[in-house]
Amino acid sequence: MKLVVLERNSVGTDVDVSCFEKFGEVEYYPNTVAENTTERIKGADIIISNKAPMNESTLKDAPNVKLICLFATGFDCVDLAYCKSRGIKVANVVNYSTAAVVQHTILLALALEEKIFHYDDYVKSGAYAAQDRFSNFDQVFGELDGKTWGIVGMGNIGRGVARVAQALGCNVIFYSASGKSSCTEYKRVELDELLAQSDILSLHCPLSDRTRGLINKEAFSKMKKTAILVNVARGPVVETQALYEALTTGQIAAAGLDVLEQEPIAKDNPLGSIKDSTKLIITPHMAWASKEARERLVQEVMQNIEAFLNGEDRNIVNK
Repeated sequence: MKLVVLERNSVGTDVDVSCFEKFGEVEYYPNTVAENTTERIKGADIIISNKAPMNESTLKDAPNVKLICLFATGFDCVDLAYCKSRGIKVANVVNYSTAAVVQHTILLALALEEKIFHYDDYVKSGAYAAQDRFSNFDQVFGELDGKTWGIVGMGNIGRGVARVAQALGCNVIFYSASGKSSCTEYKRVELDELLAQSDILSLHCPLSDRTRGLINKEAFSKMKKTAILVNVARGPVVETQALYEALTTGQIAAAGLDVLEQEPIAKDNPLGSIKDSTKLIITPHMAWASKEARERLVQEVMQNIEAFLNGEDRNIVNK
């Protein structure tokens, strides 16, 4: 049995992945891009990957592949229909990073609402030491208590964010992008109402034809000028140019992003020119990556392989 781990470093070099070696020979690669995927998987029985493309082009010369395990929940990098036609099962991992992403969502919203980076810089710059009064609040900030927190995508992460937002005193509403949500704990609204009412709008939906470009120029025109947008879902859910224009023209107040349309950030991405952290915070797709979450991720992939070898379907997404 040969296993190929295409993006070993995607779970961090501080996390042990030797558990895979009990299944057979393991070949590790720190990172893999489209250009070298085909060559690396030729002799594989099991592929463990994250973002490397898994499709006919990359898999056609790998006749032994029986299972693709993803270091991820999302599987948009995999051609599920092609894999099914080949009898290749595809397994993802769910819920491993829920606590981490919920935490990061709240962090971004609070940091932007309270303009925390401005005040930290104010003290560290020496400006606070140079003043003659005990306090400074030169940039206006508010409270989350009493505000409306809107959510797109009421899955496990969305519900986790809703619980924390409610505990902070927010009124929670949500929009179901799929139209199939079973959530009854919070008020479900249509998209236009969500955009119009939300003081904080956080995105937790998968990327699909329904959600690609969901937050666009038209959507921003319907939002409050005081609104904060948080995207920890997928970059293409938000149109980059539309967000840049919304931020620079004051159409919305601020945005916190952990995901972008192109990752890593493109040199010509206009959002990179916004240096004001009271208006825009961008983190490098790390909301999911607490040490605990990455350890859970590896263990879950190991259990997916174990189940497959025992003839069981565990987290198979292309049945």
